[in-house]
Amino acid sequence: MDATLLVRDVREADLGAIVDIYNALIPTHTITWTEELDTLEHRRMWFERQCVERFPVLVAEMADEVIGFATYEHFRGEGKWPGYRATAELSIHVRESHWSRGAGRALIEALVERASAAGVHVLVAAIDSANEASLRFHTRLGFVEVGRMPQTGQKFGRWLDLVLVQRIIDARERP
Repeated sequence: MDATLLVRDVREADLGAIVDIYNALIPTHTITWTEELDTLEHRRMWFERQCVERFPVLVAEMADEVIGFATYEHFRGEGKWPGYRATAELSIHVRESHWSRGAGRALIEALVERASAAGVHVLVAAIDSANEASLRFHTRLGFVEVGRMPQTGQKFGRWLDLVLVQRIIDARERP
């Protein structure tokens, strides 16, 4: 069995695996602030939107199995605020069985390269404050905490705090 990690562009055939990865922790964790499971139909619409917007969707593959995915999209609402056009919000999900094995790092590094090439200046991640492993992971990859928002969301009948982290990926001066 080949254990080589490959990061590549998503294929439509990967969407089922992406749904499985995304849904895996919804019933038990606050990694995503929803209690509703994703569907293949919804993920297809998401994929089409990502393609139209030209936002990369990358997957990590090992032994012919998709073990994670990462992407970014508009920060603060689908281009509603043009002043944020050089800022994007990332999303990354890796199968729990592959945490701390390099897939997340490889996905983020490839995503940063794509973002930089697309003219993105800042990548932002929004992380549940209780997800200390994700906060440490992002810190190791050059993200810094820039804000804490108490009681911003709810899941499992309790209030959740949001932590915003960012990484400046292009040190250019202002336009």
